[in-house]
Amino acid sequence: MKPVRKRTRLSGFDYTSPGSYFITLVVKDRECVFGDIALSRMQLNLHGQIIQDQWEWLHRQYSYVYMDEYVVMPNHFHGIINLGEERNGHDHSLQKMKPLSQLIGAFKTTSSKRIHESGLNSFQWQSSFYDHIIHNEKEMERIREYIQTNPLRWELDIESGEAVKLTPKAYYDEVFGL
Repeated sequence: MKPVRKRTRLSGFDYTSPGSYFITLVVKDRECVFGDIALSRMQLNLHGQIIQDQWEWLHRQYSYVYMDEYVVMPNHFHGIINLGEERNGHDHSLQKMKPLSQLIGAFKTTSSKRIHESGLNSFQWQSSFYDHIIHNEKEMERIREYIQTNPLRWELDIESGEAVKLTPKAYYDEVFGL
């Protein structure tokens, strides 16, 4: 019998509505494939560069998508994605807005395809992703700081193992007091 997958999106919320969302994606089995942390800075390898390129592609592909702070880590990715902002005079009302899950699905699919083409055929993302709707500027600033300082905390997370023990939601609830 196939296990029942827990819903990770907020029930009844319109994920095409303009707003800011904090997302986290994790590599299957938390395998470190995007590079290494050296001197508290992320050093992207080819696969990490693909992740960064595909994240920026999402912004170029959809005129109503604006990327804020993000970081590629050895085995996961954090980013803030804003939906619905006008950019370069584009009228995004002519372009049907995709919900957040479809945008992240496009990112996961295109990045996986490019990583497979680079020779890492075993690469997989975990099946879902974590998201948090950002409600105000204070919360936005806390999340930006968290993303910016994520490489600084890598050694502590790995050595303590605490980040690995918690689910993404529990970890961020603890970090942000959400």
